Amino acid sequence: MTFDTTDLILRVLFAGLLGGIVGLERESHDQPAGFRTHALLSTGAALTMVLSIMLPIQYKKYVLSGDPARLAAQVVSGIGFLGAGAILRYGTNVKGLTTAASLWAIAIVGLAAGAGKFYLALSTTGALLIILEVMDWIEKIFVRHRVTRTIKISGKLDTGDEESILELFKKIGVKVKKTSLKKDVQSGNVTISYLTKVKQKLKPCDISEQLTNTIKNITNIEIE
Repeated sequence: MTFDTTDLILRVLFAGLLGGIVGLERESHDQPAGFRTHALLSTGAALTMVLSIMLPIQYKKYVLSGDPARLAAQVVSGIGFLGAGAILRYGTNVKGLTTAASLWAIAIVGLAAGAGKFYLALSTTGALLIILEVMDWIEKIFVRHRVTRTIKISGKLDTGDEESILELFKKIGVKVKKTSLKKDVQSGNVTISYLTKVKQKLKPCDISEQLTNTIKNITNIEIE
C-alpha cells in the first residue's frame, strides 16, 4: 500500500487549523492554553495518527503484528500532563478545568483528522465551539451566578456579633456553607472563617464595607 504525501500533509495541516480555531475561543477568555497550544497539540496528534497508520503497513514485511492504534493511544493517555498545567487554583476556586478538557478533546480531533476522518473532525470541532461558547452563555444565566469565597473576620467578637454577621450575610445574599472559629485566649481575639457562595456582582470590597459599618468589634477582614 502506498501513501499520498500530499494527502497526509493536508491531514496534519487540517488538524492544526481546527485546533487553532478552538484555541482562539479559549484565548478570547484569557485562558493559559490558547491559539498556539491547541494548534500545536492538534497538529502533533494528527501526525501521531498518520504515523500510527503508516508505519505498520510500511514495515509489515518485518513486523508481523503491527497495531495502528498503539501510538494514538499514547496521545489520549499522555495529554493529562498538559491539561494539568492549564488548571490553576485561586484560594477555594479552581480555574482551567474547561481548558484542560478542551485540550484533551482537540487532541482526539487531531487523531481523527490524522486518520482522514475530515468530516468527523470538523463536526466535532463545531460541537466543541458550541459547548464552549453557547453552553458558557447558558451556564452564566442559569448556573454560574455565584462564586466560592472564604471570608475571615477577626476581632473581639461575641455571640451577638456572630448572629449579626449571619443576619448581614443573609441580607446581602451571601450563603454560608461552612463555619470555623478560633479564639486567642490571651488577647481575647476571635477569628471566624466562613466558606460562602457569593453572587458574582457582589464585590469583596462591598462585603468588607458592609461588615465594617455593621459590626463595630471587627478589627480585620480577609476575603479570598
